[in-house]
Amino acid sequence: MNEKRKVLGRGLETLLPASRATAASAGPVATAMSGDLVKELSVEQIDRNPYQTRGKFAEEALNELAASIKASGVVQPIVVRSNSNGRFQLIAGERRWLASQRAGKTTVPAIIRQVSNEQAMEMTIVENLQREDLNAIEQARAYERLGREFNLTQEQMAQRTGKDRSSVANFLRLLKLPEEVQQLVESEKLSFGHAKALMSLDSPEAMSKLAQRIVTLSMSVRQTEGAVYNLMHPPEKQAKVERQVDPNVREAEKELERSLGVKVVITDKKGKGNILLQYASLEDFDRILEALGGKR
Repeated sequence: MNEKRKVLGRGLETLLPASRATAASAGPVATAMSGDLVKELSVEQIDRNPYQTRGKFAEEALNELAASIKASGVVQPIVVRSNSNGRFQLIAGERRWLASQRAGKTTVPAIIRQVSNEQAMEMTIVENLQREDLNAIEQARAYERLGREFNLTQEQMAQRTGKDRSSVANFLRLLKLPEEVQQLVESEKLSFGHAKALMSLDSPEAMSKLAQRIVTLSMSVRQTEGAVYNLMHPPEKQAKVERQVDPNVREAEKELERSLGVKVVITDKKGKGNILLQYASLEDFDRILEALGGKR
């Protein structure tokens, strides 16, 4: 497996000069290298990338790019690899390829690279993750596929994409949401912040029900966090175990619980005491570390 990872790791080096491979997070992976030969290929000779993790492209942005290409041409070549049947398969630049067709172009400038199926898959996934316009669910699925196809840990995925490990973990947690909630996130009716708050609930039914409420009432992330807290700590349940504490301490507990999404108990005696954070899962633990600025 280590040998396989070593081979797959050359995917980025195939697209980037060796001196720049470690700076992959600075921009798209498929950057033209010195000495690259750019050829004009027929748009009809090119096939879509089977490893593409992006589900859809924004129509307005695609039309804007088509207008730009119609006026000024394609500024950055796409990257393809040749197939045995004389056709070419996209590695990077699908938006430019699609927009070129909308602009009425019959050819598109392209760089041809010789890479394996595994390298092509890794290049495509990593390049997509380095872009800013993927929605949260698309990013989550890309990380999941990167880990599943190449048996990478979260730490290794973070290194490949230039992201924090906690960010990788948070995106992967989105895939544990009910399917209907994932669809709301993918259609951007719910934000990543909304989704993170919902993940504190332990019932898929509660997640789905609150998600619909958020959309209907246009609730903010802060309001969502409050609603999640109330579901986790219903007033009747709190009344049974109400402790005699200073009102300021109680308010501090509630504020921390809203921020962290876990049960918080503060014991205070004349300005000294303890803060107890109770987590029920590793996901809760990761969220606490992230909120406190720590890393595992």
